Amino acid sequence: MTNGGLNEEDVRPWGRFIVLDEGPNFKVKRIEVAAGKRLSLQSHQHRREQWTVVQGEAVVSIDGADHRLVPGDSTFIPRQARHRVANPGPAPLVFIEVQTGDYLGEDDITRHQDDFDRA
Repeated sequence: MTNGGLNEEDVRPWGRFIVLDEGPNFKVKRIEVAAGKRLSLQSHQHRREQWTVVQGEAVVSIDGADHRLVPGDSTFIPRQARHRVANPGPAPLVFIEVQTGDYLGEDDITRHQDDFDRA
C-alpha cells in the first residue's frame, strides 16, 4: 500500500485509486471499486468531495439516504457527512472524485463501519 501519490496506484481491499492531479486545496482521484465491494462508512473533518460515475453502477449513502448513480451522474458529499459507496454490479465501478478543503491527507478519515476491520 502506498500514500496515494500523483499517478501512483494505491491498492485497497475494495479496489484501487490513482491520484490524477493535486494542488493547493484540491485533489482529483480515479477510483475503482471491485464488483460486490464497498468502501467504509466514513466522514472527513477537513474536506468535501464531488463524485462522478464514469463506468458501472454505484449505490451511494450520504447521512443515511441511499442514491443509485449510473455513468454521467454525480453527487456531492459535504464535510463531516457520513458516506460510503458500494458497487452492486458484476463489473468494476469507476468514478472520479474531486476533493476540496484545507487538508486532503489520507488520514482525514473517520471510519464508522468497515467491511475490512480497519480502524
